[in-house]
Amino acid sequence: MRYEGGLGGFFVVLTAGAALTVIGVAPPMANTSVSVPASTRPVPDFGNPAGHARVPLAGGAVGTNHPDHVIGTGTPASCTSAGVVGAVARGGVITFNCGPGPVTITMTATAKVVNTSHRIVLDGGGTVTLSGAGKRQILYMNACDRRQQWTTSDCYNQEWPELVVQNMTFEDGNSTVSQSKGASFGGGGGGAIFDLGGQLKVVNSRFIDNRCYHVGPDLGGAAVRALAQWRNKPVYITSDTFRGGQCSNGGALSSIGVSWVVLNSIMANNVAIGDGANPAAPGTSGGGSGGAIYCDGDRYSLEIEGTVIRDNHAREGGGAIFFVSDDNTGTLTIESSTLRGNPSAGFWTRPYPGIFFQSSGHPKVVDSTIN
Repeated sequence: MRYEGGLGGFFVVLTAGAALTVIGVAPPMANTSVSVPASTRPVPDFGNPAGHARVPLAGGAVGTNHPDHVIGTGTPASCTSAGVVGAVARGGVITFNCGPGPVTITMTATAKVVNTSHRIVLDGGGTVTLSGAGKRQILYMNACDRRQQWTTSDCYNQEWPELVVQNMTFEDGNSTVSQSKGASFGGGGGGAIFDLGGQLKVVNSRFIDNRCYHVGPDLGGAAVRALAQWRNKPVYITSDTFRGGQCSNGGALSSIGVSWVVLNSIMANNVAIGDGANPAAPGTSGGGSGGAIYCDGDRYSLEIEGTVIRDNHAREGGGAIFFVSDDNTGTLTIESSTLRGNPSAGFWTRPYPGIFFQSSGHPKVVDSTIN
């Protein structure tokens, strides 16, 4: 068996006054990227409606009745990529006013959090989709990125910024940074959302057909890549759906040394497409582990409850979950969940179908089906 884990590595706002900022534009000129009515193709529900895991306050949505910024002035055309980028850079509570129907905003640039921000809340009201058009990462937060301002002497362990994403859809995001070129990106990954530092929470959101670099032993997260959370507080994934993601590792989620709590969610048809595992086998570029979830590091935990993980695939190990604790202190708990039909082409599956687990003892499995 090949494997020993590795280490990888790497937010908005000017604190606004009390005034509400409305970010809208006049009807666009040609070649200006704006939102358009959403596609009529079927889209999945937000999360697992049959999941009944209790959601703690830390994992729930936050109030947005008094937003700091509103993107749009009531029509799809008034909701633009520039509006999203500008609002995220200012920080605070951000909502949308794009008209009564679903809209898709095609991003022409990645929205980046500035590290002087305290809390950034992005709430799409269940009708807004941000699309990377298969070309770019959609949302980026990195407390260790000097271009986004350094705010503490220990960027790997700071309380702020806190990024909350809720009632949104992210589709066709693409992080094209390879591991060899992406040291400042934490090894690469995060086709829809990349976060290093501070705190992250995702609630009632969908991630559809996102991508990140196709090879590399320690990059991952077609939808979300998370690193260096403050005091190792968990990233909450609450009532979210992940479908059709592809990345070297972690077709939905990926992390190094980060704890996760996944509640009432669905992960389906995601793929880890790398080749050669970690460390990369001779003659390969590495990767291919964790069809849905890829976790590596030392002392961290992964808790999954009320969640369905089905029909994911890994080229190497862990068609559903790849979990490696290098110092054997990590814990994996699966409760009231279903893991079904998550094959791996490699021989790395233990001790349950679809799971590769390396730590002390065994995963804790309660009232769950794994086959």
